[in-house]
Amino acid sequence: MFQSFDVTSHPDQAAPRVTALRVAMTDAGLDAFIVPRSDAHQGEYVAACDERLAWLTGFTGSAGFSIVTRSAAAMFTDGRYTVQVRAQCDDSVFEYIDWPATSLGAWLLGRDAQTIGFDPWLHTEKDIGILRKTLEGSGKTISASQNLIDKIWTDRPDRPNAPVFAQPFELTGQTSEEKFEIVCGALRKHGADTVVFTLPDSLSWLLNIRGADIAHNPVVQAFATLSTDGKMHLFAEPSKFDALDPDPRISIAPRSEFNAHLQSLEGTVLIDPATAPYALRSLIEGAGAQVVTGEDPCILPKACKTDAEIAGAREAHLRDGAAMVEFLAWLDAQVPDSLTEISVARALEGFRAATNQLKDISFDTISGSGPNGAIVHYRVTTETDRPLSEGELLLLDSGGQYIDGTTDITRTVSLGHPRAEERESFTAVLQGMIAISTARFPRGVAGAHLDSLARAPLWRMGRDYDHGTGHGVGAFLSVHEGPQRISRASDLPLREGMILSNEPGYYKAGSYGIRIENLIVVRSAPDLSGGDPRDMLDFETLTFVPIDRDLINADEMAPWERDWLDGYHAQVWNVISPRVSDSAKEWLRHATTAV
Repeated sequence: MFQSFDVTSHPDQAAPRVTALRVAMTDAGLDAFIVPRSDAHQGEYVAACDERLAWLTGFTGSAGFSIVTRSAAAMFTDGRYTVQVRAQCDDSVFEYIDWPATSLGAWLLGRDAQTIGFDPWLHTEKDIGILRKTLEGSGKTISASQNLIDKIWTDRPDRPNAPVFAQPFELTGQTSEEKFEIVCGALRKHGADTVVFTLPDSLSWLLNIRGADIAHNPVVQAFATLSTDGKMHLFAEPSKFDALDPDPRISIAPRSEFNAHLQSLEGTVLIDPATAPYALRSLIEGAGAQVVTGEDPCILPKACKTDAEIAGAREAHLRDGAAMVEFLAWLDAQVPDSLTEISVARALEGFRAATNQLKDISFDTISGSGPNGAIVHYRVTTETDRPLSEGELLLLDSGGQYIDGTTDITRTVSLGHPRAEERESFTAVLQGMIAISTARFPRGVAGAHLDSLARAPLWRMGRDYDHGTGHGVGAFLSVHEGPQRISRASDLPLREGMILSNEPGYYKAGSYGIRIENLIVVRSAPDLSGGDPRDMLDFETLTFVPIDRDLINADEMAPWERDWLDGYHAQVWNVISPRVSDSAKEWLRHATTAV
């Protein structure tokens, strides 16, 4: 199994560890120390050796941070983790802060801590700049420090050293040489001689390589610089690359030599202030080079998938859709009381593994029944595993990593006869998902412009959800990929080839959770203007799995919404039925009947 259900959170250990951190703070002359979720690569997911926040606090979510002063401690998390943080952290040690509604700087202004320490490798220039601006004039100072968690974490795991393998051209659609040219062209536009890369997915995309340094994300953890002459200096354990043919453009050295290399750079060096560690600027400028800032030049080209990557995504989703249908047919034949959240997650992974092409799951499956479905990023463990019950809802958010694509799908299913309120909420969520699926929009429209389409049916009922409507998805890379998003916070115009999730939801705390998710890809829309040929975009749906008809109030839907749903289900039948067993095909026939 790719997923473990072991309990990894230990809130009872927080108090002695916070005490040890305060001793280290005193020795370092600090009044406070910030502990982020991030690592030096600034990715959403981190290796075991970089789980500093979880080690200190017990919190295992993918976003959040803590600060410890000599007399107080706080955990900052967003709306996705409101329930989880209270379950995993000791409230006698930590104050819970709703972030970003309350910023770290605002919280610090009300505290007596004067000297605040941070590890310059775990924070970006942008984040420290925002904090300094908030504290300006307060007399408080922000000081780069050694990592005090590393000082007291005596049994810290070793850094991962998974072997690297090549991603073939027929799946990337671009050679690494072509990608180097794209990046070098961006460098010249910035007037830079060299760029520094710290994001693992950027390097994995640029070099057409994949790895296994991070669970469920086939990325290679490394640092690198690339100059306009096409020469790259790559910093990772050299033995990781033994299976690859040597590339004369690339020199490989241990990570330990990265700092010295930065201090040897000359000319103008490009760094991304939103993703590069704060430490980079001082190392580069200390040797006399000039720093310019701009977005990592791999981010946008990586987001706009090639025809080969989109073709791979289509095939991966058909394969994954067939596995999901086999699973849903199996689930429908079970007696709910005989199953638990863990047994369901294990069964689903088994159906994906039966394709014989599953490389990994794309994240830990969210398998939440009844009230656990209302926990947006619920991770079932042996302690929280809950038996399924007749009449409840089951929320399943899962995905697979295949060499030709990354999948991410959520289906909410009824375990019996749903209540009227659940059907009402489900139908509104479905209407929001259909609104995004059918959206046509002019070039230049951003995710923020579309986000309200998904929420409007819920807003009319006085309801909403506390997460974005859609995130970017990689091509056999990270299941959460930027910069593309469907979110109030995203002002980036959408472009052809961007793959996104479409996943509105509704969560009633202590009762049930609903989310419906398909992946979609931006494409050029046909001209329907009749004389006003505007440059329009729309979405192609990649995910083909039935949506539970027992939860739908068809009478509450507009005719065009019912037409979309019936057309979608007809397409699911056409493309998935030839790929499944006879028993699953019979289930699918019923599941795709027109409403």
